[in-house]
Amino acid sequence: MTDYIEAKKRAEQYGQDHLFRYYDELTKDQQNALVEAVSNVDFEQMQGLYQMAKKGEVSGEGAITPIAVTDKQTVSEEVLQAWEAYGTKIMQEGRFAAVTMAGGQGTRLGHNGPKGTYDIGLPGGESLFQIQCDRLKRRSEACGRSIPWYIMTSRENHNDTVAFFEAHDYFGYNKEDILFFRQFMLPMIDFDGKIVMDSKATMKEGADGHGGIFRAMAACGIVEDMRKRGVEWIFVGGIDNVLVKLCDPTFVGFLAKNGYRLGGKSLIKRDAKEKAGVFCKRDGKPYVVEYTEISDEMAELRDEKGTFVYGDAHILCNMFRIDALEAMGNQGLPYHVAVKKAAYVGDNGEVITPESPNAYKFEAFIFDAFSQYDEMGILRVERETEFAPVKNKSGEDSPETARDLYTKAEARNALD
Repeated sequence: MTDYIEAKKRAEQYGQDHLFRYYDELTKDQQNALVEAVSNVDFEQMQGLYQMAKKGEVSGEGAITPIAVTDKQTVSEEVLQAWEAYGTKIMQEGRFAAVTMAGGQGTRLGHNGPKGTYDIGLPGGESLFQIQCDRLKRRSEACGRSIPWYIMTSRENHNDTVAFFEAHDYFGYNKEDILFFRQFMLPMIDFDGKIVMDSKATMKEGADGHGGIFRAMAACGIVEDMRKRGVEWIFVGGIDNVLVKLCDPTFVGFLAKNGYRLGGKSLIKRDAKEKAGVFCKRDGKPYVVEYTEISDEMAELRDEKGTFVYGDAHILCNMFRIDALEAMGNQGLPYHVAVKKAAYVGDNGEVITPESPNAYKFEAFIFDAFSQYDEMGILRVERETEFAPVKNKSGEDSPETARDLYTKAEARNALD
């Protein structure tokens, strides 16, 4: 009862007393869950985010200019071998770890479960999780030691994800070297500043974006675990790219040899209108500009070789030295606002589905970490060897296109 009184008092203090409007109608378990959820809300933070949303998010300022990129295809074989050897040494010494962001569900693919459990239709029936795990196994065997793998889940899919790994005996990987941690959630707020209730017992919450990974890793003890293991370099990527090289010694060596503290992989856009953020500099700092933020003239601008000047797409393949990653966790990244349609509980207790946007959702973006540094290493790679995302049920970036690219890469023995 003391917890309920305290939680209700805090909610009332910030004008959120509606959170407990139907408390007396709930079961004991629902009451306890609601009290716990409300107790975990940082009301002061949510108040600040609401004020930001009402004023209108301030877009990035400063001149956008091109950023230097290293095209892997133009690097000599001698240099590539040196990078690979140095990166391999780092891995052999246990100074490398991989992180996979896998907090999403496979709803858009018609899949009932965590997206990582989705089978793209390969002959062996491999899930997205197994595809990445197999790659880690091969690299671990080549290095003579198991590479730590950290998987970010969400409240929605955490238990199902862990159960999936257990049911498949961790795909033959060392169980002690696979660690799961949850992504943070943030309540959604309606246009009047009230936290949205999507049922009488629950708040409407959304994942805080891939940029929230730094805060989650710090809070969940992941960075501490990495420190204990002696990890210095961490790859961070998504679950849906079946060609992702989450343990690429050449990429590690490229960054370490050149003294970078963070880096990313890029590939040239298919065309000027491809819906992808591109690497650039803004006000002299590394930045990823969204395709909606640049003019048609900038998007179509080419250099003397005919290559897009602003054409290096960010493909969510990033690497951080542990000190850079830890700094991001300590200071956090700014949140961005998205306007969404969110079902909510009306005054009479009924669930109302709005016909137009009615609420704010808040997300942090991982590439906002880049502007904390003067320079970053960007390695341009080929689309057909490193980028085959599974985003849509059919058409472009679908299981069919990803399966085709994966099969071709496998035939070339290019999956390591």
